[in-house]
Amino acid sequence: MKFFIDTANLEDIAQAESLGVLDGVTTNPSLMAKEEIRGQQNIFNHYKKICDIVNGDVSAEVIATDFEGMVKEGEALAALSPQIVIKMPVISEGIKACKYFSDKGIKTNVTLVFSSGQALMAAKAGATYVSPFLARLDDISADGLGLIAEIRKIYNNYGYKTQILAASIRSTMHVINCAKIGSDVMTGPLSAIEGLLNHPLTDSGLSKFLEDHNRNTSKF
Repeated sequence: MKFFIDTANLEDIAQAESLGVLDGVTTNPSLMAKEEIRGQQNIFNHYKKICDIVNGDVSAEVIATDFEGMVKEGEALAALSPQIVIKMPVISEGIKACKYFSDKGIKTNVTLVFSSGQALMAAKAGATYVSPFLARLDDISADGLGLIAEIRKIYNNYGYKTQILAASIRSTMHVINCAKIGSDVMTGPLSAIEGLLNHPLTDSGLSKFLEDHNRNTSKF
């Protein structure tokens, strides 16, 4: 499973990269606004900074909702770095744009996926990644993990190469459960990634090792 961090915060991205397990970054307009990155040139410069930190794919979302606008924005974003993945919503114009970019060899991420039918359309359009939103479905008492399992089955049935990018990850158990059912990628906050390392028995065991070591060395 690939680990992506879902943020536009450069410090969090650098911290995740320092662990040596980060495979990429996902962003969206809300995350950019949270970092107070406004204006096209400032946003472009911020993407360049992210690409300087990580070696993997960096999803950059278009704002336009029409085909021509998506293509114009997407081409400008793709020109920033070969790491840039053009992210667009799973609407009819987004599917058209996905096919356009895929035919040109530009990586794509079809987002705001909440059904297996939407994921199937994205795969048919040649999407590199498809982003089902796990926790947002859970929030309305729907089965986010069940959706990912459905998509996995469909993609396996027909050999689609589109990678399932489990989005809206909020906890370490989300990560583990997505790994169990075959999600290719997870994207979530730094806390969900670092949280995989936490276990009370590891903490108590390490404390005991250090205590014994200090007791032994104090004898000399």
